[in-house]
Amino acid sequence: MSKTFYSNGKLLITGEYVVLDGAMAFALPTKFGQSLVVEESKDKVLNWKSYDYDNSIWFETVIPFSSIIKKERFDITENIKNKLIEILHEAYKINPEFIKHSKGYTVTTALTFPKNWGLGTSSTLINNIADWLQIDAFELLQKSFGGSGYDIACAQNNSAIIYQLEIGKPFSKTIDFNPSFKEKIYFVYLNKKQNSRDAITNYRNKRNEISKLIPEINSITESVVSTNSIDVFIHQLEKHEMLLSTILEKETAKQLYFPDFNGTIKSLGAWGGDFVMAISNDNPTVYFKSKGFDTILPYQEMIL
Repeated sequence: MSKTFYSNGKLLITGEYVVLDGAMAFALPTKFGQSLVVEESKDKVLNWKSYDYDNSIWFETVIPFSSIIKKERFDITENIKNKLIEILHEAYKINPEFIKHSKGYTVTTALTFPKNWGLGTSSTLINNIADWLQIDAFELLQKSFGGSGYDIACAQNNSAIIYQLEIGKPFSKTIDFNPSFKEKIYFVYLNKKQNSRDAITNYRNKRNEISKLIPEINSITESVVSTNSIDVFIHQLEKHEMLLSTILEKETAKQLYFPDFNGTIKSLGAWGGDFVMAISNDNPTVYFKSKGFDTILPYQEMIL
């Protein structure tokens, strides 16, 4: 008998990076996500197979239970396997029963989005494993990948969320985000996957006096989620973009890629890759394709 679990992908609209220091963030779960199917097996091993959105296998391995218990490390060329073992080892430490009382497992994961899109290949996996093993996904995240945890909150919710770390503890609440101008919002893939952990390390090295900016970021987030005025929405996002540009000492996505775009561009998540949000009165597909960016999704196609 098999068990199936599913988690939503994510997009962080405000609070990128500074959410790590307690800022209020606004995030949207996506219509794309990842499933995990578990079946009982044998031989005290975990047979693992991961499918990309196009049904191609992008990762496949066999992990003995003993490797999970010992957190065995394999050759550096097997980095994905090593990371998976690390996650499962931390899960085992929280709930050892799944190893102690099993003959083996066959696990199959399947993404509904291309894995290089950056919509949460890792966070959806962490949340699915946590659901399977009935453990706290936020705890498992901190003991494996680290990060703020907003992506776990998106994985678990089917509507927009406000997310904040309060004294290091995750707090999230769902909100009704349904602006009248959402048909003017598009998401554009920048043709490269950004490593969130590397981006966070870079932020840690560059940040200074972040605490003074958090009230301003919080005010922007509150305004963005409550306004029904596209002018206010745009103004607040552009203000957010310039604040983060100063903190990170990086050019904005619009400055880098789209200086002649007739509209607003907002970086999402780790700057420099993954998706940006574009706000435009007219369908901007032709413009972005002319710049070499072929993945443009309207709000209704991307967001739950």
